Amino acid sequence: MGTQHSETAGGGPLIPRPERTPGALRAACAVVAPQLLTVYDRAKDQALAEAVDHGSLRPVHAFLNHWAALIEIERHPETAKAYHRAEYLAHVAVKPDEAREHLSTASGIYRAASRTVLAK
Repeated sequence: MGTQHSETAGGGPLIPRPERTPGALRAACAVVAPQLLTVYDRAKDQALAEAVDHGSLRPVHAFLNHWAALIEIERHPETAKAYHRAEYLAHVAVKPDEAREHLSTASGIYRAASRTVLAK
């Protein structure tokens, strides 16, 4: 994975799409969303603990898929901006319908990112 720090011409991604491995996703997170590294590490530890407790790799796969989708969002600054704006507006919304609308926007962005990384 490259470590470009500026957006490519034409509004493309900040970095290439990382492999769906713990190390590659953490390295990508360090570049595109360093403020999330603590959350990433905590989630990875939790997924590993759940995998051991349940004797299944499903928690690890779910963790990798979730973080691959989040990194996919963060790789694209305009997408990340829209995602975070929708999350924020949902959080501060006074009316339930308003919160639902913003949550729908955020979840649509997340689902699209998830479909993209799972298709690759």
